[in-house]
Amino acid sequence: MDQIMSLPFGVALAALFAIVMIRVNATYWLGRGAAAGLSHTRFGSSLQRPKAARAQALIQRWGPYAVVVSFLTVGLQTAVNLAAGAARMPLRRYLPAAIAGSVLWALLYATIGLAAIEAWLAVAAASPVGAAVAAAGLAVLVAVVVVSRRRRSAAKSADTVV
Repeated sequence: MDQIMSLPFGVALAALFAIVMIRVNATYWLGRGAAAGLSHTRFGSSLQRPKAARAQALIQRWGPYAVVVSFLTVGLQTAVNLAAGAARMPLRRYLPAAIAGSVLWALLYATIGLAAIEAWLAVAAASPVGAAVAAAGLAVLVAVVVVSRRRRSAAKSADTVV
């Protein structure tokens, strides 16, 4: 991380972009290969069932958006790219989404992302308990926001139904 942070901004951005493009494309092709391998087993017929066909259609329609948005999340990116490969999303749809998401990811990490990671590591090194409390506080804040939005959404839909 220190090596990337010491690079000029443009070089760091290009390096981060290259790293993430290699990683997400490898994940996509791993998913694609796993699906191809599965199709040659006794479980291959499960890929032809109606639910699987609906999932394929959903990924074909909304998959590129999911791929781009996944780059703004932590922990979801790999699953989405693996699913895109397993669902055999066409490269003409996957690559533009992967490029757009990789650019977003590289920009985030080249600007605030690496600084935030470095600050977090400094806090964790100075006070592991403080870092754990901060992480728990952040998790509670996210949970409160998610629950309140869901309640508002449910209240709105209940008001429109009545």
